This record gives sequence, C-alpha cells and structure tokens, in this order.
Amino acid sequence: MSRGFNFSAGPAALPEPVLLQAREELLEWQGERASVMELSHRGKAFVAAALRAEHDLRRLLAVPDEYAVLFLQGGATQQFALIPMNLAAPDQRADYLVTGHWGEKAIAEAQAVTRVHVAASSSAAGHTRIPDRADWDLDPTAAYVHYTPNETIHGVEFHQVPEVEAPLVADASSTILSRELDVSRFGLIYAGAQKNIGPAGLTVVIVRRDLLERSPRPLPKILTYAAHAANSSMLNTPPTFAWYLAGLVFEWIRQLGGLVAMAERNRAKAQALYAAIDGSGGYYRNPVDPACRSWMNVPFMLHDAALDAAFLTQAEAAGLLGLKGHRAVGGMRASIYNAMPPEGVAALCDFMRDFQRRHG
Repeated sequence: MSRGFNFSAGPAALPEPVLLQAREELLEWQGERASVMELSHRGKAFVAAALRAEHDLRRLLAVPDEYAVLFLQGGATQQFALIPMNLAAPDQRADYLVTGHWGEKAIAEAQAVTRVHVAASSSAAGHTRIPDRADWDLDPTAAYVHYTPNETIHGVEFHQVPEVEAPLVADASSTILSRELDVSRFGLIYAGAQKNIGPAGLTVVIVRRDLLERSPRPLPKILTYAAHAANSSMLNTPPTFAWYLAGLVFEWIRQLGGLVAMAERNRAKAQALYAAIDGSGGYYRNPVDPACRSWMNVPFMLHDAALDAAFLTQAEAAGLLGLKGHRAVGGMRASIYNAMPPEGVAALCDFMRDFQRRHG
C-alpha cells in the first residue's frame, strides 16, 4: 500500500484508525450479519449507533440541551438556501459578513428567498483579511447574522466569535471539532461533513430550539428543520454509512483527548507550516493578514508561478497529495484538518525546503 498524506480541502482525509475500523466492520457490523450500509435506519442497531454518535458530538462540543442536533443529507451548500427559508420571511433582512468565496456563495443562494444585506465584505482586499469591526453595518432586528468562521479557499479565519445581537449563524464546515466552541453563542451552526466529521453526503446542523418555532413561510416538511428535529433526523432515510463513520470520528477525537488536545495538535501543525512559509525568504508566500490566518487551510504561492507544475508533480511523487490551490486563488493550498497527522505537515515542510534548495 502506498497511502500518502492527503492535503485535499474536501472531500478530505479521514483518520486512518477510523478507516481501519470501518474496513474491519464493513462486511459484518456488530454481529448483525450484514454491513451497516445494509441495515434499516429504523432498526434497533442503527438507531443505537445514531444516538451514540449524537451523544458523543454533544459531549465533545458541550452542546446545551436547548439545541437540537440534526444529521441531514446533502452538503453545506444546501443550507445556504434552507437557512433563510427556515429563519427569515421573504421580505425580512438577513445580514451577511463576507470574507471569501463561500460567504459569497451563501449570499447568492439566500438572495432567492429573502432580503440579503451585506453587512461587511473583504472583497476589496482580495479576501485576505477580516473587515474592521467598526465598519460592520448590522441591524439588531435582522432575522440572523451569517458568517463563515473559516474560508476554505482563501484561508481567512475568525479567531473570535463575533459579538452580534441577532441570532448568529455559522458555516463551520472547515473548523468544527478543530478546537473548543461555545455553542451557546450561536443560533445555528452547520457543517458539511467532508472536512472534519466524515465523508461527503452528510451535514450536521446544530440549531437553538426556539428558532425551530419560526415559521416564516409555507415549506414542505422535508425542507424544515423542525420536522427533521421532530423525527430525530429520520424524516427520510439518512446517509447511514456517513452517519456511522461520523460516529467513529467522534470516538477517535475523544480517544485523542477531546477538543482541547485537538486544538493543541492543530495549532502546532499550523504554526509549523506558516513558519516554513515565512522562513523561506520570500520563496513561498501566504497572502493572508497574519492576524486571521487559518489553522485549517493554508494557501501559499511560490515566488515564480512557472514552478507550480513542478512543485505539484514532485510533491505528489513524494506522497504529498491534493496541494493544488483552488482555481479562484491559484498557487498551492494545504488543508491540515484534524485527520492530518503532525508527521504529514513535517513531511510537507521538509519537501518545501528541499524544493527551494533544488530550484532556488
């Protein structure tokens, strides 16, 4: 086997112990004489596993009882439309803070169903920083305030939860479970699974129960958070295998020491990679304001873009995968989510120094 270090932004690497356990259990799961993928989502065995996964996630994030936890089909992009459908009337203002590509995508979807107001944007700065708090134009009566704590493409991250008066909504796809989080500061948190939770196809939504009582417009049940909450995320057949794998990931995080230990691990990985970039004498460059550099997604450019192809080819040959930057930004991007071991980041830093020596 020639498994490499996978720096892909998503679908991203899964913890190797989780993959090994899933392989061991694939044909016959917990004595059921069938795979978990083949069992009824309403059967006792799977319901117990689903409840255990929710319990573990609640314990990891210290989710208060007044919040519902939903395991839904689809991705975070689907929530771009479902959030305003569930939380805002068609003519009600919703405030958006935009610090990158995914904030812009969220606005594009929300505009179809509610009155979007861009309360702050870093587009003029090329999405390399967070707009000054004094410049935010927020309405305390807005249906909600939406932001993206970590922009996966641009590598810009909020390191503090914004103080706002309206319910705060966060697309936490690329930061959830990477450190502790005060869930009580939010009205709704959502996250596509394929970065820090599990495989693509599953989305976790954590929503304050009083917000489930909003009914701003007629909707089919399948599009309402309240209906999913009332049916324990089994209004329709859920993505059972993804839910099962998410449960294994939650257990893996717990065994590593929980989110305090995960934060220490992630901080060290990010510091090592940024040190390699900043210490290269300009050979490599990260364009983001150091005050809001991401722990999870590190874009960087070579001093000469003509070397990009050689860098990617040689990196892949060295077992360093998925380093090509997003087409909107170019260059390179190393996504160093929870499942990326420190050894992978060390190997990337060593390769970068060696590439500079050979091509400098």
